Parts: sequence; C-alpha cells; structure tokens
Amino acid sequence: MRRTTPLNKDHISPARCGPALRLSLLRRVPLFARLDDAQLADVDGVFRERGYAAGERIYSGGDPAGTFYVVAVGKVKLVRPSAQGRDVLLEILGPGDTLGTVPMFGDDVYPDSAEAQTDCCLLAITAADLRTVVERYPPVAHTLLEVLSGQLRSAREAIRQASAGSVESRVAASLLKLADRLGSDRRGETLIQVPLTRQDLADMTGAQVETVSRVMSRWRKEGLIRSGRGWVAVVDRERLAAIAAGTPA
Repeated sequence: MRRTTPLNKDHISPARCGPALRLSLLRRVPLFARLDDAQLADVDGVFRERGYAAGERIYSGGDPAGTFYVVAVGKVKLVRPSAQGRDVLLEILGPGDTLGTVPMFGDDVYPDSAEAQTDCCLLAITAADLRTVVERYPPVAHTLLEVLSGQLRSAREAIRQASAGSVESRVAASLLKLADRLGSDRRGETLIQVPLTRQDLADMTGAQVETVSRVMSRWRKEGLIRSGRGWVAVVDRERLAAIAAGTPA
C-alpha cells in the first residue's frame, strides 16, 4: 500500500516576514490594488509584523476591535458561535487574506475569534494608522468597506451552510471551497496542504466528528479524495461537486 505523506512541507518562521515578502504580499491584497509602488511602500511602513505559533489566539470574539490584519505566512482560522451556541469554523485564511476590523467602520468589538492554525506571520495595522492611510489615499476607504462587507457576507454564508443540506453535501462543499481558496493543482488533483482535522471539518459543517470521519473514509475508498497528515487532495472534483449540490451521480 502506498504511504501517504505531504507532497511538500512549508518552512515557516512565525516571527518574521521580510520586506520583499511584505511588498509582494500587499500588491496582491485588493485593498491596496490601486496604489502605485511608492504609495504601497508608504503603506507598508505603517504595518507591523506579528508572529504567532500554531494554536495561539490572535483575538477573541467580543474583544475591543482595534487592529486590521493581513496574513503574510501560514494559515489562520476564524470561528464564530451559531444561533444554536455551537462554534462554526467560518474560514481558513491564507497569505493575502485579511481579518479583523476597526471602530471607524462601526465595529466596536471583534465579531469572531481568530487562531493561528499553523505558525504564521501577520501584518497588523492599528485603527489610528489605518485612518491615516484612508485619509491619505481615499480609494482605500471604498475598497475597505467592500472588504469588510465581504467578510460579513462570508461569515453569514458559512453559518447558513453549516445547517443546510445533508452532512455529505456540507463536507463536499467545504472541501471544494478550501480547494478553490487554498489548493494547488498537482498531477490532476487539487492539493489542500492545511492541517485540517476531522474536528475542523465538523466545525465547518455543523456535524459530528464521527460522521465526518465515516464520510471521509468512504470517499477515500471510492477514490474521491486522498489524504495524509496535514493534507487532503481532491481527486474527483466532479463527483464532489454533485454531492455538494445534492445530486450525486
């Protein structure tokens, strides 16, 4: 039997993300897409690096909001309680994704909790510094509103999906979402190299861990996915999409 191991391993320094990486990253962030190189370098100067070890809390829901973050290296997960009181894993964020909020846009507290899923480096900007950037570069203000609105829509959709349809459809939809956002194409498969536990998938789908484990085991046997320590590969995307839509072949 072929041994399943990660196809490659990230080497992450949780404390540092150097100048070249920072500028390259900020160019990819929609928030700063309209800025030229000089303006981008100016904005980069007000961000501060913050390193977190895997499992470390970045902020908790209900804490006073005052910092906006960009993921530079590693993965971060966002969690929010549902109306039923169960924690829902809203999103797993990777490099270039944003999180957090600031009072200037009406959010006095963080609506969700953020935790480092892997060792990671974030770029952080305080509310006061972000206000300065917005005043200096007005196009950023409009885009920031769109970004924060998008985060809110994504959170609402994640909570809705955690209670809609069968467990199989929810797990399939979650895997496809992760594949689209964080996956890389490898020999006809889509590799999701994230330390995704069965508990994480259960939290994303509002299901029991045992049920998620049975579903994933069956899909491995049927050839829809492959998985190992720290990774999942989507093998048969078409069948997973049909399951997610509630119309399995």
